[in-house]
Amino acid sequence: MASFVGVFCLSHLLFLTIISTLTWTVSAKRTFQIDYENNCFKKDGESFRYISGSIHYSRVPHYYWKDRLLKMYMAGLNAVQTYVPWNFHEVMPKKFVFDGDRDLEHFLQLANDSGLLVILRPGPYICAEWDMGSLPAWILKKDSVVLRSSDPDYLAAVDQWMNVLLPKIRPLLYNNGGPIISVQVENEYGSYFACDHDYLRHLVKLFRYHLGDEVVLFSTDGSSLHNVQCGTVDGLYAAVDFGPTENITKCFEVQRHFEPKGPLINSELYTGWLDHWGEKHQVVATSVITRALDTVLGLGANVNMYMFIGGTNFGYWNGANTPYAAQPTSYDYDAPLSEAGDLTVKYFAIREVIRKYKKVPDGPIPPSVPKFAYGPVPLKRQHILSEMLDVLCPSGPVKSVYPLNFVQLNQYFGFVLYRTLLPKDCSSPTSLSSPLNGVHDRAYITVDGVPQGVLERDKMLSINITGKSGATLDILVENQGRVNFGKYINDFKGLVTNLTLGKDFLTGWTMYPLDIDDAVGQELKEKSHKSFLSSTSSTFSAPAFYIGSFDIPSGIPDLPQDTFINFPGWTKGQIWINGFNLGRYWPARGPQITLYVPRHILSTSAPNNITVLELEKSPCDVKPCVVEFVDTPVLNATVSNIFPRRKFFAGGH
Repeated sequence: MASFVGVFCLSHLLFLTIISTLTWTVSAKRTFQIDYENNCFKKDGESFRYISGSIHYSRVPHYYWKDRLLKMYMAGLNAVQTYVPWNFHEVMPKKFVFDGDRDLEHFLQLANDSGLLVILRPGPYICAEWDMGSLPAWILKKDSVVLRSSDPDYLAAVDQWMNVLLPKIRPLLYNNGGPIISVQVENEYGSYFACDHDYLRHLVKLFRYHLGDEVVLFSTDGSSLHNVQCGTVDGLYAAVDFGPTENITKCFEVQRHFEPKGPLINSELYTGWLDHWGEKHQVVATSVITRALDTVLGLGANVNMYMFIGGTNFGYWNGANTPYAAQPTSYDYDAPLSEAGDLTVKYFAIREVIRKYKKVPDGPIPPSVPKFAYGPVPLKRQHILSEMLDVLCPSGPVKSVYPLNFVQLNQYFGFVLYRTLLPKDCSSPTSLSSPLNGVHDRAYITVDGVPQGVLERDKMLSINITGKSGATLDILVENQGRVNFGKYINDFKGLVTNLTLGKDFLTGWTMYPLDIDDAVGQELKEKSHKSFLSSTSSTFSAPAFYIGSFDIPSGIPDLPQDTFINFPGWTKGQIWINGFNLGRYWPARGPQITLYVPRHILSTSAPNNITVLELEKSPCDVKPCVVEFVDTPVLNATVSNIFPRRKFFAGGH
């Protein structure tokens, strides 16, 4: 009997413990929702307003994620906003990458650990001055596909991607214990010509299936009635975005037209603006952004500052706008944190505005990361590119009567060399033309290794060349980044139409898709080659690789440090350090002159290898053949404005 009583009491105690635990769990359940009655968000039952800043994990090395997030937290932000670039994770169909700089879940967990909530923007389209707005180029395999629409081929690719991505996101939603308080569906869809509400409804259904009914789903569009009308559907809370010089009251009136009740949201308050090669570096005065931020916060609105840190378009990830103008490697954006994560005057001014509306964290702000000027590094010309085709194109060339574009060649980034023979004697200068503007985007022309000039999309459609009948005509085509905004994001690369020599179409093409990154990673191992005699002109040299290395002393504390690389006398090309593709340099056009070099790619235990692919003209025949590491960036070199100046805050992000 005593035993029975003991068991009964123990069981009763256990039952009470379970009930108590369940009661605590229910009462402690995390919630984030829209409070329509009080025109705000509610977090865990309490009124809540987010003050957020944009950071793109794809533009910041994972080595520095924690540093940047902590600086954002110390500025007084309680949330961050980030995009998920589809083509960053699925470069090839069904080959998904989520590690290293692509470890999205780790980034989100770091944000959570830093005390920051997350507003997630998983697309599928993101704009963001990112290649093709993050849509993978392989979608263009069916060239009739209608992007960002109910086209079945497009939706099949979207579903395949989201069926991988969204299950990774669900455990990280706020109501599941993670930092994600809201999720954007598509991006500024009202600015796209399709205005396909069935497509948006498909996405809402897909997101709800994977993420559940509790998460806040929203849309973001420019602050015009047309944009929001086309950009949102039932099931999405409509937010707007606008720049600091716009009429804030009128912008929010547009949102109120679609959302009479609920929180006011500016999803993108621009702290700066984007650059293009050949245009001046864009800046927005600190006083302009602080005044706008103060007004927005004074209205009780939620705000995300785009960008809070811009970062870098490493490799080939930059986008472009139309008329065709590519964005540079730097995405500094004149943001409160610089491209290299440095604190700016704008950072501290914004912090003071935020302090008027909420408590900012106590304690020291992480300082700007030190920079080191490692000085000049001699380079030497190692290979003419056309001599290395067996190394750069190990799978061999593709032959066709007419030229094939990059997608048809399964080459999504970088370069393709197109080769044919001159069908007639061109002893006198003869016009080589792209009559249908079919060079996408820039072509470097040689005949039997002798440089002839450059064809360029929208700008230089014809040049004169010389050569004998039967001479080898090489056309190295560079993909400079796909259009990321507007109607023409289905941006095919390469020779997308045929070229003419005089009045005749050129035929009989041999095409070499170049895997330069892999070859550089193997340090362009030397082989024996039959090659053309290298030639130069006063303006151009044949595209060539230049190699060098430098040591960082291991005995000096705190080395390696971040640095910037300068290109004195160089023209245009691509650079790798220790196999890492830093990006494009183009000091001849500007405004960006130096490239950011984060410390984690450098070594103190072995020589640091530099590989430069100079596409036009190096200084090496007449000046020192060096690149130089400096401790200060140059992003605003004066250039002649060779293109029409673009309107601030026009277009989308």
